[in-house]
Amino acid sequence: MALRKELLKSIWYAFTALDVEKSGKVSKSQLKVLSHNLYTVLHIPHDPVALEEHFRDDDDGPVSSQGYMPYLNKYILDKVEEGAFVKEHFDELCWTLTAKKNYRADSNGNSMLSNQDAFRLWCLFNFLSEDKYPLIMVPDEVEYLLKKVLSSMSLEVSLGELEELLAQEAQEAQAAQTTGGLSVWQFLELFNSGRCLRGVGRDTLSMAIHEVYQELIQDVLKQGYLWKRGHLRRNWAERWFQLQPSCLCYFGSEECKEKRGTIPLDAHCCVEVLPDRDGKRCMFCVKTATRTYEMSASDTRQRQEWTAAIQMAIRLQAEGKTSLHKDLKQKRREQREQRERRRAAKEEELLRLQQLQEEKERKLQELELLQEAQRQAERLLQEEEERRRSQHRELQQALEGQLREAEQARASMQAEMELKKEEAARQQQRIKELEEMQQRLQEALHLEVKARRDEEAVRLAQTRLLEEEEEKLKQLMLLKEEQERYIERAQQEKEELQQEMALQSRSLQQAQQQLEEVRQNRQRADEDVEAAQRKLRQASTNVKHWNVQMNRLMHPIEPGDKRPVTSSSFTGFQPPLLARRDSSLKRLTRWGSQGSRTSSPTSSEQQKSLNGGDEAPVLVSTPQEDKLDPAPEN
Repeated sequence: MALRKELLKSIWYAFTALDVEKSGKVSKSQLKVLSHNLYTVLHIPHDPVALEEHFRDDDDGPVSSQGYMPYLNKYILDKVEEGAFVKEHFDELCWTLTAKKNYRADSNGNSMLSNQDAFRLWCLFNFLSEDKYPLIMVPDEVEYLLKKVLSSMSLEVSLGELEELLAQEAQEAQAAQTTGGLSVWQFLELFNSGRCLRGVGRDTLSMAIHEVYQELIQDVLKQGYLWKRGHLRRNWAERWFQLQPSCLCYFGSEECKEKRGTIPLDAHCCVEVLPDRDGKRCMFCVKTATRTYEMSASDTRQRQEWTAAIQMAIRLQAEGKTSLHKDLKQKRREQREQRERRRAAKEEELLRLQQLQEEKERKLQELELLQEAQRQAERLLQEEEERRRSQHRELQQALEGQLREAEQARASMQAEMELKKEEAARQQQRIKELEEMQQRLQEALHLEVKARRDEEAVRLAQTRLLEEEEEKLKQLMLLKEEQERYIERAQQEKEELQQEMALQSRSLQQAQQQLEEVRQNRQRADEDVEAAQRKLRQASTNVKHWNVQMNRLMHPIEPGDKRPVTSSSFTGFQPPLLARRDSSLKRLTRWGSQGSRTSSPTSSEQQKSLNGGDEAPVLVSTPQEDKLDPAPEN
């Protein structure tokens, strides 16, 4: 809520700056541009369609502030998140719009304020102004801000001078029809005129305004140089410290461009004074939940100020407050309201006392008149008394005669009274009977009313039961419809499953046929392998025989040797046949070397056993090769 009020003050200046004709209305095109800029500077994702829809030109004329407020609240202010944007950039946007129209610095360069100083004073004015439009600053807040700025420049102003200055500004404000305080432009003119500055230079004034701006707007409680001890190297370094309610930041220099670190502050932190050691004096430390920071001030006074300021920040965190000066501003406002209430009560009391005094004087006058009237009444009363005495004597005589007549009438009246008493007793008895009858009638009426109420309750219960029965019947019908839909879905799914099962059965039959074919192929392959093994054994026998024959043929014949004739010798040996067998042997040897890479270890051992352990090449052939080129037999 506080952030919304601060944003509304700046937006009010921007809106009034766009109101060129001072009619309280702004054109829709200008409001579109203003809304787009607000979206951008507040970092709010905006919808151009909603913007165009809200400001569509379907009616004539510009939009007033009351017409713009619903869009501003719904699409901008309700989406603002604190900390998601830079408040100074937002204020600069609104200041740029309003300064072009309302702020006119001296073109000759005689004004005391630069544009940046005027912007900061404008921000300070918005912070301290009342939450009423048009925005004004009450004299108490003007005096407070002037004292802040002058104290920053080490100047003191007397109370009489301030009252005289504020009285002049109040007269000017009254002439400008701004009752109750100063407007921001009168406030800036007060500084530009230099009436309250006593010849202070522009640079000094700018530094003072910047310091007050940091303190009030940026919540800087204290800033200055301190020596800080490192956490790892344990060396001492001079840093520029800046204290805010939530943290203590330190920088490399007072320009605050190079941030070296931040010390978070919360309700669990504490600050303690340390004794002098390691050549450092005026030491103190800040203890957080995770670490202890040791620091050293230039003197005891600075240490005292720093420790008091840090304790104040910790107290603000413990109380859940985010800004010291917002709290102080609220307290000053409450004090002003209390003073106003006391002043109003005092004026009301004085008015009441004045009215009582007038009433007292009027009553005194009435009392004198009453006393005069009493004296005249006493004289008239004496005359009347004398007249009454004479009349009394005459009346007494007449009354004596009437008394006698009254005694006679009394006797007759007593007799009549006895009769009346008897009649009254009978009437009282009758009244009692009527009262008893009325009571019985009331009880019967009460029973009838109760019976009607019970009947109405029963009717309501029956109605409610009927409604519940109808509701249950509707639910039952819905369940029935849902069950029918479910049955239809189940039937469809059943048909799909049956189709899928038929497909799977057909696939299974095909797979069984393929499996049968694979088994037949495997059986044929086994038969081929057996045939190949038989051929292999035959080939091994042939190869062994051929090796023996080759050894015999390759044995050199020396001169004088005789070749013995045996029963196993080749009678009628023909060279062409030997050459043909030699080529067949080479081909078989080549096939054996190719097949040895794919043959199993068992086949190799069988071949070795068949060859009798010789190292001669073993023939391994595939069924296809046997079919293509069968080995020759002996």
